[in-house]
Parts: sequence; structure tokens; C-alpha cells
Amino acid sequence: QVELVESGGGLVQPGGSLTLSCSTSRFTRAYYAIGWFRQAPGKEQEGVGCIRDSDARTYYADSVKGRFTVSRDNAKNTVFLRMSGLKPEDTAVYYCAAVLSGEFWSCTKGGYDYWGQGTQVTVSS
Repeated sequence: QVELVESGGGLVQPGGSLTLSCSTSRFTRAYYAIGWFRQAPGKEQEGVGCIRDSDARTYYADSVKGRFTVSRDNAKNTVFLRMSGLKPEDTAVYYCAAVLSGEFWSCTKGGYDYWGQGTQVTVSS
């Protein structure tokens, strides 16, 4: 069974930073890929940043490039999303997702089978 648990969300002022953590029930290198997604009210779910295990290749949405970074700590079975330069439009529920195997890597929700419960990030003054 795969379990993913996000933490680290909260309220932050514009321009501030926040780091989200995704604790996984399996060794992080057991996954084909792990990604971070977000959904704001009234908007489509968006792939924010994803990492492929085989070569640690990362993908970032244009809206967060240069501000967000996905990384992993294999010893702790944890994947992080470090966010800086936060904007009000980054306000959303952020989800961690994982897939155990795959052939074509993507950072779209259809490519991931296991999801965490989500953590709220609110950027506001």
C-alpha cells in the first residue's frame, strides 16, 4: 500500500517562502515519479513540479519556474517542494502524488496513481 502525507502548508505573506514535505510509505526510489500538484478554487488542477526517479529529471510549470524547487531526501523517504517569491495566485491546496511504474513521464494528474490528502497554502498580506 502506498501512503503519501503532505505537511508544511500555512499562511505566508507575498514574497515569502514555504517548504512543503511529502512523507512516503515506501522508499522514495521505489517510485517511477513523484509530483506536486495544486488546485485553487474554480481552477483546474495544475502540475507544479515533478521529479522522475531514474535520472532525477525535474519539470516545472511555467508559472513557478525559478521560484519552486522539487527535491528528495531518500534517507527520510521524503520529497520536498521549496517555494519562494510566493504570490497570491499561488494560493491553493497542494497535493503530493506518486506513480510506481510508467513508460512516459509526465507532470499531469493522469500520470499519477497515489495521492496525499493535500495541504492548504494561502499567500496573503
